[in-house]
Amino acid sequence: MEKKASLESSLRKSIQRKRGVNLASWAGNNKDYLEKALAKHGALLFRNFSIDAPAKFEAFARAVSANGELFDDYGDLPREELGAKVYGSTPYPADKAILFHNEGSHIHRWPMKIFFYCIKAAEKQGATPLLDCRKIYQAIDPAIIARMTEKKLMYVRNFISGLDVSWQHFFQTTDKKRVEDYCREAGIDFAWKEGNQLTTRQVRQAVVRHPHTGEMLFFNQIQLHHISCLDPDVRDSLLSMFREEDLPRNVYYGDGTRIEDEVVAAISEIYEQQAVRFQWQAGDVIILDNMTVAHARDPFEGTRKVLVAMAEVISQLDL
Repeated sequence: MEKKASLESSLRKSIQRKRGVNLASWAGNNKDYLEKALAKHGALLFRNFSIDAPAKFEAFARAVSANGELFDDYGDLPREELGAKVYGSTPYPADKAILFHNEGSHIHRWPMKIFFYCIKAAEKQGATPLLDCRKIYQAIDPAIIARMTEKKLMYVRNFISGLDVSWQHFFQTTDKKRVEDYCREAGIDFAWKEGNQLTTRQVRQAVVRHPHTGEMLFFNQIQLHHISCLDPDVRDSLLSMFREEDLPRNVYYGDGTRIEDEVVAAISEIYEQQAVRFQWQAGDVIILDNMTVAHARDPFEGTRKVLVAMAEVISQLDL
Protein backbone atom coordinates (compact mmCIF):
# COMPACT_ATOMS: atom_id res chain seq x y z
CA MET A 1 0.00 0.00 0.00
CA GLU A 2 3.03 2.31 0.15
CA LYS A 3 2.64 3.81 -3.32
CA LYS A 4 -1.10 4.32 -2.96
CA ALA A 5 -0.50 5.96 0.41
CA SER A 6 2.02 8.29 -1.22
CA LEU A 7 -0.51 9.37 -3.84
CA GLU A 8 -3.24 9.86 -1.23
CA SER A 9 -0.82 11.78 0.98
CA SER A 10 0.03 14.11 -1.88
CA LEU A 11 -3.63 15.00 -2.35
CA ARG A 12 -4.36 15.30 1.38
CA LYS A 13 -1.34 17.54 1.89
CA SER A 14 -2.17 19.79 -1.03
CA ILE A 15 -0.20 22.98 -1.54
CA GLN A 16 -2.38 25.69 -0.02
CA ARG A 17 -2.47 29.37 -0.83
CA LYS A 18 -0.32 31.80 1.11
CA ARG A 19 -1.28 35.46 1.26
CA GLY A 20 0.05 37.52 -1.62
CA VAL A 21 1.43 34.56 -3.58
CA ASN A 22 1.10 34.58 -7.36
CA LEU A 23 1.02 30.88 -8.20
CA ALA A 24 2.70 31.15 -11.60
CA SER A 25 5.52 33.29 -10.20
CA TRP A 26 5.95 31.02 -7.21
CA ALA A 27 6.08 27.94 -9.44
CA GLY A 28 8.68 29.51 -11.69
CA ASN A 29 10.88 30.19 -8.66
CA ASN A 30 10.40 26.73 -7.13
CA LYS A 31 10.82 24.34 -10.05
CA ASP A 32 13.35 22.15 -8.24
CA TYR A 33 11.00 21.68 -5.30
CA LEU A 34 8.10 20.84 -7.60
CA GLU A 35 10.18 18.38 -9.63
CA LYS A 36 11.27 16.50 -6.51
CA ALA A 37 7.76 16.44 -5.06
CA LEU A 38 6.28 15.25 -8.35
CA ALA A 39 8.91 12.52 -8.72
CA LYS A 40 8.04 11.26 -5.24
CA HIS A 41 4.25 11.50 -5.26
CA GLY A 42 3.31 11.53 -8.95
CA ALA A 43 0.52 14.07 -8.31
CA LEU A 44 0.32 17.52 -6.71
CA LEU A 45 -2.88 19.40 -5.85
CA PHE A 46 -2.96 23.21 -5.61
CA ARG A 47 -6.02 24.54 -3.79
CA ASN A 48 -7.36 27.99 -2.84
CA PHE A 49 -5.15 29.98 -5.20
CA SER A 50 -6.63 32.73 -7.36
CA ILE A 51 -6.75 30.67 -10.54
CA ASP A 52 -10.02 31.97 -11.93
CA ALA A 53 -9.42 32.08 -15.70
CA PRO A 54 -7.93 29.78 -18.36
CA ALA A 55 -5.15 32.32 -19.04
CA LYS A 56 -3.97 32.11 -15.41
CA PHE A 57 -4.02 28.33 -15.60
CA GLU A 58 -1.98 28.43 -18.79
CA ALA A 59 0.52 30.83 -17.20
CA PHE A 60 0.97 28.45 -14.26
CA ALA A 61 1.45 25.44 -16.53
CA ARG A 62 4.05 27.33 -18.57
CA ALA A 63 5.86 28.32 -15.38
CA VAL A 64 6.10 24.69 -14.28
CA SER A 65 7.14 23.39 -17.70
CA ALA A 66 10.88 22.82 -18.02
CA ASN A 67 11.14 24.92 -21.19
CA GLY A 68 8.16 27.22 -20.66
CA GLU A 69 6.28 25.64 -23.56
CA LEU A 70 3.05 23.66 -23.72
CA PHE A 71 2.11 20.81 -26.04
CA ASP A 72 -0.39 22.11 -28.60
CA ASP A 73 -0.49 19.35 -31.22
CA TYR A 74 -2.91 16.83 -29.72
CA GLY A 75 -5.94 15.76 -31.69
CA ASP A 76 -7.81 13.73 -29.06
CA LEU A 77 -8.95 16.76 -27.03
CA PRO A 78 -10.94 19.86 -28.04
CA ARG A 79 -9.31 23.29 -27.93
CA GLU A 80 -10.59 25.54 -25.17
CA GLU A 81 -10.23 28.70 -27.25
CA LEU A 82 -8.54 29.69 -30.48
CA GLY A 83 -4.84 30.33 -30.01
CA ALA A 84 -4.61 29.07 -26.42
CA LYS A 85 -2.54 26.00 -25.60
CA VAL A 86 -5.24 24.74 -23.26
CA TYR A 87 -7.73 21.97 -24.00
CA GLY A 88 -11.16 21.03 -22.79
CA SER A 89 -11.40 17.62 -21.16
CA THR A 90 -12.60 14.67 -23.24
CA PRO A 91 -16.19 15.22 -24.44
CA TYR A 92 -18.03 12.10 -23.31
CA PRO A 93 -21.52 11.44 -21.93
CA ALA A 94 -21.82 12.51 -18.30
CA ASP A 95 -23.39 9.21 -17.24
CA LYS A 96 -20.43 7.18 -18.55
CA ALA A 97 -16.97 6.76 -17.05
CA ILE A 98 -13.81 7.57 -18.98
CA LEU A 99 -11.50 4.70 -18.13
CA PHE A 100 -7.90 4.81 -16.93
CA HIS A 101 -5.14 5.88 -19.30
CA ASN A 102 -1.82 7.66 -19.49
CA GLU A 103 -2.32 10.55 -21.89
CA GLY A 104 -0.74 9.95 -25.29
CA SER A 105 0.68 6.52 -24.40
CA HIS A 106 -1.12 5.04 -27.44
CA ILE A 107 0.84 7.22 -29.87
CA HIS A 108 4.53 7.82 -30.57
CA ARG A 109 4.93 10.82 -28.26
CA TRP A 110 3.33 12.02 -25.07
CA PRO A 111 3.61 14.74 -22.40
CA MET A 112 5.64 14.10 -19.26
CA LYS A 113 3.44 16.54 -17.35
CA ILE A 114 -0.32 16.99 -17.55
CA PHE A 115 -2.26 19.71 -15.73
CA PHE A 116 -5.96 19.80 -14.82
CA TYR A 117 -7.87 22.93 -13.79
CA CYS A 118 -11.38 22.81 -12.36
CA ILE A 119 -13.55 25.73 -13.46
CA LYS A 120 -16.74 24.13 -12.20
CA ALA A 121 -17.13 20.98 -10.14
CA ALA A 122 -20.07 18.70 -10.86
CA GLU A 123 -23.04 18.80 -8.52
CA LYS A 124 -22.58 15.07 -7.86
CA GLN A 125 -19.61 12.75 -8.46
CA GLY A 126 -17.30 13.65 -11.37
CA ALA A 127 -14.02 12.82 -9.64
CA THR A 128 -10.78 12.32 -11.58
CA PRO A 129 -9.53 8.97 -10.22
CA LEU A 130 -5.77 8.49 -10.20
CA LEU A 131 -3.53 5.40 -10.34
CA ASP A 132 0.11 5.05 -9.36
CA CYS A 133 1.54 3.12 -12.32
CA ARG A 134 4.53 1.99 -10.23
CA LYS A 135 2.18 0.15 -7.91
CA ILE A 136 0.14 -1.23 -10.81
CA TYR A 137 3.30 -2.68 -12.36
CA GLN A 138 4.08 -4.43 -9.08
CA ALA A 139 0.52 -5.71 -8.56
CA ILE A 140 -0.17 -7.27 -11.98
CA ASP A 141 0.64 -10.95 -12.49
CA PRO A 142 4.31 -11.13 -13.58
CA ALA A 143 3.34 -13.46 -16.43
CA ILE A 144 1.05 -10.76 -17.85
CA ILE A 145 3.76 -8.14 -17.42
CA ALA A 146 6.28 -10.36 -19.21
CA ARG A 147 3.89 -11.06 -22.10
CA MET A 148 3.02 -7.40 -22.60
CA THR A 149 6.64 -6.32 -22.28
CA GLU A 150 7.61 -8.76 -25.01
CA LYS A 151 4.65 -8.32 -27.35
CA LYS A 152 3.75 -4.68 -26.62
CA LEU A 153 0.31 -3.39 -27.64
CA MET A 154 -1.25 -2.65 -31.01
CA TYR A 155 -3.81 0.15 -31.02
CA VAL A 156 -6.26 -0.07 -33.92
CA ARG A 157 -8.36 2.94 -34.73
CA ASN A 158 -11.07 3.33 -37.37
CA PHE A 159 -11.94 6.97 -37.91
CA ILE A 160 -15.63 6.71 -38.77
CA SER A 161 -17.65 9.81 -39.55
CA GLY A 162 -19.99 10.60 -36.66
CA LEU A 163 -18.28 8.25 -34.20
CA ASP A 164 -15.41 9.42 -31.99
CA VAL A 165 -12.93 12.03 -33.21
CA SER A 166 -12.69 12.48 -36.99
CA TRP A 167 -9.34 11.96 -38.70
CA GLN A 168 -9.48 15.59 -39.83
CA HIS A 169 -9.71 16.73 -36.21
CA PHE A 170 -7.18 14.24 -34.88
CA PHE A 171 -4.52 15.09 -37.47
CA GLN A 172 -5.62 18.75 -37.66
CA THR A 173 -5.73 18.75 -41.45
CA THR A 174 -8.00 17.80 -44.34
CA ASP A 175 -5.02 16.96 -46.55
CA LYS A 176 -4.64 13.19 -46.90
CA LYS A 177 -1.01 13.50 -47.99
CA ARG A 178 -0.15 15.35 -44.79
CA VAL A 179 -1.84 12.57 -42.81
CA GLU A 180 0.14 9.94 -44.70
CA ASP A 181 3.43 11.79 -44.17
CA TYR A 182 2.70 12.11 -40.45
CA CYS A 183 1.87 8.41 -40.17
CA ARG A 184 5.04 7.32 -41.94
CA GLU A 185 7.17 9.57 -39.74
CA ALA A 186 5.45 8.33 -36.56
CA GLY A 187 5.60 4.64 -37.46
CA ILE A 188 1.84 4.29 -37.94
CA ASP A 189 0.40 1.84 -40.46
CA PHE A 190 -2.57 3.35 -42.28
CA ALA A 191 -5.18 2.46 -44.88
CA TRP A 192 -7.86 4.57 -46.52
CA LYS A 193 -11.25 2.95 -46.82
CA GLU A 194 -14.46 3.57 -48.67
CA GLY A 195 -16.37 6.64 -47.58
CA ASN A 196 -13.29 8.75 -46.77
CA GLN A 197 -12.58 6.64 -43.70
CA LEU A 198 -9.15 5.93 -42.26
CA THR A 199 -7.76 2.98 -40.31
CA THR A 200 -4.53 3.25 -38.32
CA ARG A 201 -2.49 0.63 -36.48
CA GLN A 202 0.43 1.42 -34.22
CA VAL A 203 2.47 -0.77 -31.90
CA ARG A 204 3.41 0.94 -28.66
CA GLN A 205 4.85 0.02 -25.29
CA ALA A 206 2.79 -1.49 -22.47
CA VAL A 207 5.55 -1.38 -19.86
CA VAL A 208 8.33 1.22 -19.65
CA ARG A 209 11.08 2.47 -17.38
CA HIS A 210 10.62 6.06 -16.25
CA PRO A 211 13.30 8.12 -18.04
CA HIS A 212 14.09 10.20 -14.92
CA THR A 213 13.46 7.99 -11.89
CA GLY A 214 14.29 4.61 -13.45
CA GLU A 215 11.14 3.06 -11.95
CA MET A 216 9.15 0.47 -13.91
CA LEU A 217 5.67 1.55 -14.97
CA PHE A 218 2.55 -0.02 -16.46
CA PHE A 219 2.10 2.73 -19.04
CA ASN A 220 -0.62 2.37 -21.68
CA GLN A 221 -4.29 2.77 -22.59
CA ILE A 222 -5.39 -0.85 -22.52
CA GLN A 223 -8.50 -0.23 -20.43
CA LEU A 224 -9.58 2.78 -22.46
CA HIS A 225 -9.36 0.89 -25.77
CA HIS A 226 -10.20 -2.76 -25.10
CA ILE A 227 -13.67 -3.74 -26.32
CA SER A 228 -14.40 -5.76 -23.17
CA CYS A 229 -14.22 -2.59 -21.05
CA LEU A 230 -17.16 -0.91 -22.75
CA ASP A 231 -20.55 -0.97 -21.06
CA PRO A 232 -22.38 -4.10 -22.28
CA ASP A 233 -25.11 -2.11 -24.04
CA VAL A 234 -22.56 0.06 -25.87
CA ARG A 235 -20.42 -2.96 -26.79
CA ASP A 236 -23.41 -4.93 -28.09
CA SER A 237 -24.60 -1.95 -30.11
CA LEU A 238 -21.20 -1.43 -31.74
CA LEU A 239 -20.74 -5.12 -32.50
CA SER A 240 -24.17 -5.19 -34.14
CA MET A 241 -22.94 -2.50 -36.56
CA PHE A 242 -19.27 -3.40 -37.06
CA ARG A 243 -16.99 -6.38 -37.24
CA GLU A 244 -14.52 -6.37 -34.36
CA GLU A 245 -11.67 -5.25 -36.62
CA ASP A 246 -13.78 -2.30 -37.80
CA LEU A 247 -14.66 -0.93 -34.36
CA PRO A 248 -13.77 2.73 -33.75
CA ARG A 249 -11.12 1.69 -31.20
CA ASN A 250 -9.59 -1.54 -29.99
CA VAL A 251 -6.28 -2.84 -28.70
CA TYR A 252 -4.46 -6.12 -29.30
CA TYR A 253 -1.13 -7.64 -28.43
CA GLY A 254 1.56 -6.17 -30.62
CA ASP A 255 1.53 -9.22 -32.89
CA GLY A 256 -2.16 -8.64 -33.65
CA THR A 257 -3.57 -11.43 -31.48
CA ARG A 258 -6.50 -10.73 -29.14
CA ILE A 259 -5.86 -9.73 -25.56
CA GLU A 260 -7.91 -12.13 -23.49
CA ASP A 261 -10.94 -10.61 -21.74
CA GLU A 262 -9.92 -12.27 -18.48
CA VAL A 263 -6.50 -10.59 -18.62
CA VAL A 264 -8.12 -7.18 -19.03
CA ALA A 265 -10.62 -7.98 -16.26
CA ALA A 266 -7.77 -8.87 -13.89
CA ILE A 267 -6.00 -5.61 -14.70
CA SER A 268 -9.21 -3.62 -14.23
CA GLU A 269 -9.79 -5.21 -10.83
CA ILE A 270 -6.35 -4.08 -9.70
CA TYR A 271 -7.05 -0.60 -11.04
CA GLU A 272 -10.18 -0.29 -8.93
CA GLN A 273 -8.39 -1.57 -5.84
CA GLN A 274 -5.61 0.99 -6.26
CA ALA A 275 -7.62 4.00 -7.48
CA VAL A 276 -7.38 7.24 -5.48
CA ARG A 277 -10.29 9.66 -5.68
CA PHE A 278 -10.89 13.18 -4.43
CA GLN A 279 -13.65 15.71 -4.98
CA TRP A 280 -12.89 18.71 -7.16
CA GLN A 281 -13.37 22.25 -5.89
CA ALA A 282 -13.62 25.20 -8.25
CA GLY A 283 -10.15 26.67 -8.77
CA ASP A 284 -8.28 23.44 -8.02
CA VAL A 285 -5.22 22.67 -10.13
CA ILE A 286 -3.51 19.28 -10.29
CA ILE A 287 -0.17 18.39 -11.85
CA LEU A 288 0.45 14.76 -12.77
CA ASP A 289 3.60 13.03 -13.86
CA ASN A 290 1.80 11.52 -16.85
CA MET A 291 4.05 8.48 -16.94
CA THR A 292 3.83 7.72 -13.22
CA VAL A 293 0.12 8.41 -12.76
CA ALA A 294 -2.81 7.37 -14.95
CA HIS A 295 -6.13 9.18 -14.75
CA ALA A 296 -9.81 8.57 -15.49
CA ARG A 297 -13.15 10.35 -15.02
CA ASP A 298 -16.12 9.20 -12.98
CA PRO A 299 -19.70 9.74 -14.19
CA PHE A 300 -21.34 12.89 -12.90
CA GLU A 301 -24.55 14.86 -12.60
CA GLY A 302 -24.95 18.53 -13.42
CA THR A 303 -22.37 20.73 -15.11
CA ARG A 304 -18.66 20.00 -14.90
CA LYS A 305 -15.82 21.87 -16.59
CA VAL A 306 -12.18 20.83 -16.26
CA LEU A 307 -9.44 22.14 -18.54
CA VAL A 308 -6.21 20.39 -19.53
CA ALA A 309 -2.68 21.50 -20.42
CA MET A 310 0.33 19.35 -21.30
CA ALA A 311 4.08 19.91 -21.31
CA GLU A 312 7.51 18.34 -21.87
CA VAL A 313 6.82 15.99 -24.75
CA ILE A 314 9.00 12.91 -25.19
CA SER A 315 8.78 9.96 -27.56
CA GLN A 316 9.47 6.25 -27.65
CA LEU A 317 12.91 7.04 -29.03
CA ASP A 318 13.76 8.91 -25.80
CA LEU A 319 13.29 5.84 -23.60
